[in-house]
Amino acid sequence: MAIAGERKTEIIKEFATKEGDNGSPEVQVALLTEHIKNLTEHLKVHRKDFTSRRGLLMMVGQRSKLLRYLRKRNPAAYQALIQRLGLRR
Repeated sequence: MAIAGERKTEIIKEFATKEGDNGSPEVQVALLTEHIKNLTEHLKVHRKDFTSRRGLLMMVGQRSKLLRYLRKRNPAAYQALIQRLGLRR
């Protein structure tokens, strides 16, 4: 359930903080969110795919850690990011 290459570059361009940025917490959270959405749709169809479910839980944990880091370092960017992604917090 990988993200298509063109969709990935689209997300990176949308959430990058500067030119050539692909590793900032904002970009990482956006990519993880897209991957989580795709995997959630997969698991709605394939309910017994426990390996993918474990991967999903690990991604959710990683996204949570990145959001916690961003909230601590830059609260304004954190608020803007969760608004743009539609995450509840």
